[in-house]
Amino acid sequence: MQVVILFVMLGALYAFMIVPQQRKMKAHQALLRSLEEGDVVVTSSGIFGAIAEVEGDVIWLEVAPEVELKIVKSSVTEKVPDSDASDNDDDDIDDIDDENDDDENDDELVETEDES
Repeated sequence: MQVVILFVMLGALYAFMIVPQQRKMKAHQALLRSLEEGDVVVTSSGIFGAIAEVEGDVIWLEVAPEVELKIVKSSVTEKVPDSDASDNDDDDIDDIDDENDDDENDDELVETEDES
């Protein structure tokens, strides 16, 4: 009976710890094989950049115009989807400005109602 419990525990350990890690490792290897010039990626240290050149296990990552970093290919953790790759920081600022303008208009409406 104790031997059966031991095998059940080992099976559960394998199913809940080892199999998910193997899947994650296979997905990461597939990601590394699919990397091409022009892909926008994030490294394990949090650096965003576009791949300028792939040389075996080394990637040249362009992080700013005419600024390239030489990194190990395995340090790439994910590709950035195309919608996130474009810098829309100005749009976010415009949204905040629009919200502030709406608040100011609301205050003006309240003041005119009080004066009546």
